[in-house]
Amino acid sequence: MIKAILVAVLMIFSQHAPAFHEPWVTTEYPQDKEKLWWDDAWWEEGKLDSPKTYKVKMDTITYKNGDTEIPAYVFRPEKPGKYLPVLFQHGRRGLDDLTLLLPRRLAARGFVVLAPDVFSGRFIEPFPMEHDYAVDSDVAKGIDTLLKLPDIIGNKACVVSHTRGGYMTLKALVTHKKQEDIACYVSSYPHWQDPNAPEPMQIYQYAPEIEGLKLPVLVFLGEHDQYQRIRPIIAGIETLEENGMKPQLIIYPGVGRGFDFRPQHVRIFADDLAAKDAIRRTEIFIRSHLK
Repeated sequence: MIKAILVAVLMIFSQHAPAFHEPWVTTEYPQDKEKLWWDDAWWEEGKLDSPKTYKVKMDTITYKNGDTEIPAYVFRPEKPGKYLPVLFQHGRRGLDDLTLLLPRRLAARGFVVLAPDVFSGRFIEPFPMEHDYAVDSDVAKGIDTLLKLPDIIGNKACVVSHTRGGYMTLKALVTHKKQEDIACYVSSYPHWQDPNAPEPMQIYQYAPEIEGLKLPVLVFLGEHDQYQRIRPIIAGIETLEENGMKPQLIIYPGVGRGFDFRPQHVRIFADDLAAKDAIRRTEIFIRSHLK
C-alpha cells in the first residue's frame, strides 16, 4: 500500500516538473525579440568591439534664458578639431561629482558635450520633490547655446539624459519646439511623467508629450527599477511604436536605477556591465543619426 502511494506521488510530481533541458531563466527582454545586441563579426569571426577613447578637457560657461543666467559645463576632447554635439541633461540629483562623470564619458567617445546646471541657475536644491517648469525652457535654450559653439560639426545635436532629465529634455523638444534642432533622444531610466502629476498618473500614465515626440529614441532601464517608473516607460515605448516610430528599449538584467553612476562601495558587476554597454550603444546610436 505504501509503495503504491509513493509511486502515485512521484508520478504527480513528474508531470509538473520542468523539463531538464530548459534554462533556469526564461524571461525575454525587449532587446531579445529582435536580438538588437547580435553581432555577426563577434559570433562568426571572434572580433570584439574596440571603441576609440579621447582625453577630455572641461570648461565652464554661462548662458542667458531671459533674465536668468544658467551655468553649464562643456566637455570636449583635448585633441583639436570639430566634433558632433550632444546636450547632456542631469536629473533630480543635479550635477555633482558622480553625475558629472556621465557627460565626461560622452566626451571621451568623441563628442562636444554641453551639460547645463539648471538647478543652480534657478537656486534649486538637489533632489527637489516638485518640478519647476522654468527649467524646461532653460534646457531648450541650452540646445541653442550648444549649436552656437565654434567646434561642433553640423547644425543638429542629440540629447542624452537620465532620471528627471528625461522629462526636461522631452519638454524642451515638444513643448518648446526644439525637435527641428535635434537628431535623436537618448535617456537612462527617464521620468516620463510630470513630477507634479498626481500619484495615479505617476504609475499608470506617461507624459502626453511622448505622443508628440517624432525623433529616434533609445532608452535604457534596469529590470529592478521601481514599478512606477517601468510602467510609464514601457507604455510610452509602445505608443511610439503605434505611432510608426521605431524606439529602442534596452532592459538590463540584474540592475536597478542609477546603474551608470552608483559609487564603488555599492556598485556591483552587473552595474558596470550595463553602464559600459549603454555608453557604447549611445555613441553608436548618436553617430548613426548625426551623420
